Amino acid sequence: MASTAKRLLLDIQDLAPDIAARAAEIEAARDIPSDLVEALRSIGIYRMFVPHSHGGLELDLPDGFKVLRALARIEPSVGWTAMITCVTQIFAPLMQRDIYDEVYRNGPDVIMAGSSQPLGTAEATPGGWRVSGRWPLASGCRHAEFIGGSCVMTKAGKPLPGPGAGAPLIRIFFLPAGRHWQIEDSWHAAGLKGTGSSHVAIKDAFVPAENFFDLKDGAPCVPGPLYQAPMSVIPLLHGPFSVGVAEGALDDLMALAGTGRTQFMATTSMRDAEFFQYEMGRLETELRAAEAFVEAEGARCWQHARARRLRDETLFVRALQNSAWLSQSCIRIVDQCFALGGSSVVYETSPLQRRLRDLHVAGQHFTAQQRNYVNAGKLLLNPPSKTETKAIAPVKEAV
Repeated sequence: MASTAKRLLLDIQDLAPDIAARAAEIEAARDIPSDLVEALRSIGIYRMFVPHSHGGLELDLPDGFKVLRALARIEPSVGWTAMITCVTQIFAPLMQRDIYDEVYRNGPDVIMAGSSQPLGTAEATPGGWRVSGRWPLASGCRHAEFIGGSCVMTKAGKPLPGPGAGAPLIRIFFLPAGRHWQIEDSWHAAGLKGTGSSHVAIKDAFVPAENFFDLKDGAPCVPGPLYQAPMSVIPLLHGPFSVGVAEGALDDLMALAGTGRTQFMATTSMRDAEFFQYEMGRLETELRAAEAFVEAEGARCWQHARARRLRDETLFVRALQNSAWLSQSCIRIVDQCFALGGSSVVYETSPLQRRLRDLHVAGQHFTAQQRNYVNAGKLLLNPPSKTETKAIAPVKEAV
């Protein structure tokens, strides 16, 4: 592990007691407190995957995974917002170079938020586009310096044709958060309550043509390995988040057992009950399997990145497949931790019930849903030839 990642992990360890102690505050506020955002900014969380050329840390992917796991293990909402920030750091280099330089004009610790769901329209106008739209699930938007949305590009009210048969042209844009954007107080959710994932909206705003970029096929404006094809990388970032939450759940269950608690009508304490010991052994094995898998996939993706082989549709399909498996595997672990905790973990004061809700909500993200196995199965049954990449049906966004 590089010294930069080791330093980040030590800094996170120092912040851990304060983050954990404020979990209920984070959930009640439905957002990360500003002072905690600044603490994370000060240690470098918001520059993890920003390129060296713009003052960032540009971590290797496996090292970045370790940092994201550590944050999610402490508090899922903090881990989720950090992960989403890393997602934007990886695809932001698809902007035109002058726009990208402007985003990082004041330094590398820039928070961006938005949505890749194409719920906006951009109508062609001289010099650019007139944009209107309303996008959900913009995690961390109240702390963001830039907010973005995905649009169907139109001319004279009709969608422009995209590269796929019958598909419209889709592009993403970013504008400064204080310009034109409205943030709605809409984040009242079952889990990940502290992520501030509200709706953002914009109405009839002029956006210069150079502010738009192509998330799927765009060319990066900086040369780093991770930026060449973000869609092959981004789904994998959900893996360390899921594993970190599951690790935290097992920590919570072990702490509960360590109190000597004896459940109602049980003849022995939790820690001395043979059934509980059996389940702990089984769960720890399942967790180690998930940990090993996320580490292996991070290393594999990083090898492809360094070899400049990321621009491959099959890697995107595999990334979604892996994200789905990790999410569902970790949900099963957390569910069983909650069940083993008994009635004491149903109260709002229990971190286990928060992790249960948080991971189930995270599992609703399109990158984590089991329908992603469909394209993986198609690819397995109809592998592409060595000379051409087989076209894979696009995965639709989650509701």
